[in-house]
Amino acid sequence: MKSHHVRCILLATTILSPGLLFAQFNPAETSASQIQPNRPQQQTPSTPSLQDSGPNSGDVGQVMQDKMFLRKAAEGGIAEVKLGQLAAQKGSSDDVKALGQKMVDDHTKLSLDIAQVADSMGVMLPKSMNKEDQAEYDKLNALSGNDFDIEYLSFMVKDHHKDLHAFRMEAASPTDPALHNAVVKAQSVIHDHTVMIDKLARAKGIPVPVHGEHKPNPAPPL
Repeated sequence: MKSHHVRCILLATTILSPGLLFAQFNPAETSASQIQPNRPQQQTPSTPSLQDSGPNSGDVGQVMQDKMFLRKAAEGGIAEVKLGQLAAQKGSSDDVKALGQKMVDDHTKLSLDIAQVADSMGVMLPKSMNKEDQAEYDKLNALSGNDFDIEYLSFMVKDHHKDLHAFRMEAASPTDPALHNAVVKAQSVIHDHTVMIDKLARAKGIPVPVHGEHKPNPAPPL
């Protein structure tokens, strides 16, 4: 009697088990349960770090100007050193050789100051001369004797008057105190270079800008 009762229970379980299994594994319900939790993930939240990475004041234009200045100053410093090395080697007069070596020494120091400021401001600096300075280097490298001296001094006159103007403009408006100090220091050195170069150029009959021609003009409105 007991064995008959057990068989009945097993038979009933066997008959009902497909339904129970189907109730436990409903593909429609499983699909819905898998899709529903993922719906909120389809909306990508905004990233505060990207939105807040830049300045939030009206100084954005000036900050970008400072960074552009640092990059151009770095390129110019590289050129001064490379061209100075060339002049120290190929100059036909002692004055040009001495000037070339002074450019190497002074602009190496100024470039280190610029690099420190750029690092503190998170600015990546170029590692080589720009195309214009590279073209001048190639031109000088093909010259010798007095032709080299004339070309080198002519380029130095133009380059230093332009740089002096740029540094004076930047000294009047940078937002970063460390940048301001570096610019003022460099401006003084470049001024001394300009006076020295103009004197050597005049002795060679090379025209130089008249006094005050390189004074900064008012900055254009942003």
